[in-house]
Amino acid sequence: MKTTLFIVLLFSFGLTAFVTSRSIPMTSIKQYLQEQVNGGKSPSLQYIFFDTDSIIYEFHSGVKNVRTNTAVDSSTRYHVYSVTKTFTALAVLQLAQDGKLALDKPAADYLPGFPYPKQITVEQLLSHTSGIPNPLPLRWIHRVEEHKGFNRDEFFAEVFRKHSTLDFEPGTKFKYSNLGYVLLGQLIEKVSGQSFEDYVETNIVDRSGVDRRELNFTLDTSVHAVGYQKWFSFYNAIFTFLIDKATFMGEREGGWKPFKPFYNNGVAYGGLFGTGPSLVKYAQALLKANSVLLNDSYKEILFREGVVNGQPTGMAHSWFTGVLKGNRYFAHAGGGGGYYVELRVYPNLGVGSVILFNRTGVSDERILDNIDKAFIAEREHAVAIR
Repeated sequence: MKTTLFIVLLFSFGLTAFVTSRSIPMTSIKQYLQEQVNGGKSPSLQYIFFDTDSIIYEFHSGVKNVRTNTAVDSSTRYHVYSVTKTFTALAVLQLAQDGKLALDKPAADYLPGFPYPKQITVEQLLSHTSGIPNPLPLRWIHRVEEHKGFNRDEFFAEVFRKHSTLDFEPGTKFKYSNLGYVLLGQLIEKVSGQSFEDYVETNIVDRSGVDRRELNFTLDTSVHAVGYQKWFSFYNAIFTFLIDKATFMGEREGGWKPFKPFYNNGVAYGGLFGTGPSLVKYAQALLKANSVLLNDSYKEILFREGVVNGQPTGMAHSWFTGVLKGNRYFAHAGGGGGYYVELRVYPNLGVGSVILFNRTGVSDERILDNIDKAFIAEREHAVAIR
């Protein structure tokens, strides 16, 4: 039971557990961030706080490769895991805005061979209310050497076949499902006539003004941070029972156990690689009024929190909801073996933040609650005196 629970946390990339936040004074933010590295909590990190036009504060420290002691910088890329889902949801909303699909229509109308009951709507896939299971344990990653010959549709067709029973009647509950986003990725390909990767890079990455070398679906080890797991830890011990370490992990490097380069099997739920600044540009483009990514009407839909049986679900369309110092935010964490990322936007204040680590993360740690408070206080003051 404990092993299964850990796999759920580690490989679902659906990070929903919260931690208690504490306020950090503005003068102590740099010290707090540096301690993440100096205290051995992560080999490296990037943190950025931004508004719609500029970067207000940026910090990076540590190494992207422990063995070579290569320093991280703003061009270092990380796996962003489930933050990818925000791109998938945005792509679906773009297609709806363009009249190519309707959110309240069955997904099967657009995706022949849909493997679950035909009444499941596009909206239910987006909002994690479809009842489609999130089966675990499951092989979620593959090595770089396997990528050229890896057929994700064949892989997931077998997963769908083995896990064909819904967990609940569609629309009656909320339950995070990576498989729902696999199907949304396939739907995007069918409706747009492009591969998922091409659609996202053309209609989201390019429109956001991001250089594709900074944010894409191709692993470039020359600029990518190596992912690590703390050597002396429960997680490293349990990996012995979960994965073939000889296949997916290298030899110990000081206090860390590195992951060998790998891809996520599910590109639409966790396949992006990116830098901190590239995620900032994406979020800035989304925050702006009359966004180049989505008009204001559909952006309102994107950030509309789901309600099931009269109760809010805590999630909009792939963005978890929260409140910090009275300010509503939308966020998504991405975590798993070797990496942990949080991206957040505060639409009412026109600001956001991102933090990236090259160490394993297995829950939604809400680290940004700790760091953002000082910046939020300054932003509130600036808005008040305008």
